[in-house]
Amino acid sequence: MSIIESERLVLRELELNDAPFILQLLNEASFLRFIGDKGVRTLADARDYIEKGPRDSYRRLGFGLYLTSLRDSGVAAGICGLVKRETLADADIGYAFLPQHRSKGYATEAAAAVLAHAKLSLRLDRVVAITSHDNHASVAVLEKIGLVFERTVKLTADGPELKLFGCGSWPDP
Repeated sequence: MSIIESERLVLRELELNDAPFILQLLNEASFLRFIGDKGVRTLADARDYIEKGPRDSYRRLGFGLYLTSLRDSGVAAGICGLVKRETLADADIGYAFLPQHRSKGYATEAAAAVLAHAKLSLRLDRVVAITSHDNHASVAVLEKIGLVFERTVKLTADGPELKLFGCGSWPDP
């Protein structure tokens, strides 16, 4: 069942049978570089990641990361959605796409749709996003959907310094 639909994409809750896709995505070089190593090495690890991460978030918060597929073909392209981290006051938007689905505007389209969903359906007061300093493609997506750089943050005391983007006022969906 879809949660969000855009012109070219369908976003739905991740299911345990999405484990092969998650295993591939979470071990892709740019995911490891810009997002981090989640320790997912097997299909069992991927199912555990889905259950303890996104599916737990759906149950507790009513949102999470969603499988993002191409509307025309149903092919899984990436993930996009909202994450609530203990160290950030607001939910943050996150996304990752397989290499063959990058540079086609899918991340911007999916992130804009998630932002509109956060505002209109979830009625969240504010959404932020974080990215590493050298992830220029991610910064471009965040700026295209109306978020602006606010400050740098660390999610953990010994973690890397990240750029935090936010919306002072909600951009138009």
